[in-house]
Amino acid sequence: MPESDEIPSNDVPRPEDRSDARMPRWLPRAMVLALALVACFQLATWGFHQLITLLLNVLIAFFLALAVEPAVDWMAARGMRRGLATGLVFVGILVAAAGFFALLGSMLAGQIANMVEEFPQYLDSVISWINNTLHTHLSRVQVQNNLLKSDWLQKYVTDSANNVLAVSATVLGSLFNLLTVALFSFYFAADGPRLRRALCSVLPPHRQAEVLRAWEIAVAKTGGYLYSRGLMALISGIAHYVLLEILGVPYAPALGMWVGLVSQFIPTIGTYLAGALPVLIAFTVDPWYALWVFGFVVIYQQFENYLLQPRITAKTVDIHPAVAFGSVVAGTALMGAVGALISIPATATLQAFLGAYVKRYEVTDDPRVHGRRERGVRALARMRRNLHDAQPPAPLEDRKADGTRAEGQDAG
Repeated sequence: MPESDEIPSNDVPRPEDRSDARMPRWLPRAMVLALALVACFQLATWGFHQLITLLLNVLIAFFLALAVEPAVDWMAARGMRRGLATGLVFVGILVAAAGFFALLGSMLAGQIANMVEEFPQYLDSVISWINNTLHTHLSRVQVQNNLLKSDWLQKYVTDSANNVLAVSATVLGSLFNLLTVALFSFYFAADGPRLRRALCSVLPPHRQAEVLRAWEIAVAKTGGYLYSRGLMALISGIAHYVLLEILGVPYAPALGMWVGLVSQFIPTIGTYLAGALPVLIAFTVDPWYALWVFGFVVIYQQFENYLLQPRITAKTVDIHPAVAFGSVVAGTALMGAVGALISIPATATLQAFLGAYVKRYEVTDDPRVHGRRERGVRALARMRRNLHDAQPPAPLEDRKADGTRAEGQDAG
């Protein structure tokens, strides 16, 4: 067969096939856009992790400003400038904190000095007990020499010397964070109205009302929470101070302040931390005193939980104890100690704000809610009667139809 008569192969692409196999025009732009979005996300994540400390400091400062704003507003309403009023409030907080740490430091310094002075006596008593019990022949000089020449002590001293710079950097970082919180909280409290005005200026009018309402609720709940805690701390501190003073435990004022502040402002475990130190100090005086202090701490905690706290916080932070505990756990898991500290006022603010948008209805009375033990037919009949009374009336057409049927039956 001649070459001109060969059938052309079907594998040769036609012009329209070449145009279909070409890359779509939108695909390169989509790939560039996807890469840009991924890069922006990575950059935002990196920036968030770098600024997480600053954001936490600003959050703490915001809640601290909300807490002191009622006092600042009270002074400003009487003619004082907001900047001066805010400064006086912060000076009062600083003086109170300095006094507390000064008393606590003097107590710890005195206890450490007493322990150093009486350490040889403690050591002699321990050595004599070991010799009498285990029939050994130890001496204080031998124990001291073995202790000073031990490898773990030399390693501890070396590690402590090497970690001096790290500890110094941590202390300086903590002071810088404290100054940052104080500066932001001062500006938030002093320029609170101006800050709200600037925030609302970018929102429509109906949103402005919601923002202002949420802000007022946050101020009321946060301030009420801290002031109620401060009042309970004062009552707790006075009660424990009186007991420690009667027992003759040293540093009773400092210990009373310790119990009051730690038990109220450290959630969940604050009660145990607050009661441990007075019990230990009382044990150094007399073991029976430690037992008395422990019993008083337990009894007072029950009195506070069931009688004092519900009355004081009923109008300020009205949340269920289980909700408060769950919020503390969630706040601790999210933000550590900062979350545990601000979780309760934040939850109370959210609950109060959402309460205005959640419609509630009356519920029929259940005798079990009030703790009454009514059994049998009487309780069931009361519940059925309440349900029957709570049913809505029938429509007008149904009532007319019922009346017509009743008249027809009477006529028949």
